[in-house]
Amino acid sequence: MTSTDAISVAELGVDQLDEIERIERDSYPTPWSRKMFASELVKRSSICIGAFRGECASTLVGYLVTSRYVDAWHIMNVAVDRGHRRQGIAELLLDALFARTQADPLRGYTLEVRVSNAGAIYLYHGLGFTPRGRRRGYYTDNREDALVMWRDPPRPGQVLDD
Repeated sequence: MTSTDAISVAELGVDQLDEIERIERDSYPTPWSRKMFASELVKRSSICIGAFRGECASTLVGYLVTSRYVDAWHIMNVAVDRGHRRQGIAELLLDALFARTQADPLRGYTLEVRVSNAGAIYLYHGLGFTPRGRRRGYYTDNREDALVMWRDPPRPGQVLDD
């Protein structure tokens, strides 16, 4: 567990499904189902981490779900509670992912983001992601395109920024 400004980062478990669902439904027009989250939480090839606030790190305020593929860590879902947005929590979660996977020289990182989500694109760009393509009509709620972004794996001996 790591701490920054009263926010702790730790692995997620199925006991947080209610909190995950609450944040997910408030964050996305087409939220993942409980079953989708439960599947990722128990999958050995996934990294699911949460940002917690409060006494004994009791309140989930954000989460990140990543799955390991052959050549990349696919960042599948990132969300932060509405009352905690724009406070660096998504960046904290992504930095925690990078720290946990930095010894993996074979896999970069990839994600899709709505082309209209300028704030998220700015965040990802600042963390070293670059656009690599576009998925036309990717989002089912409004057929919006997704920007595919990629971050190369760390080079051997590379020190990551804090």
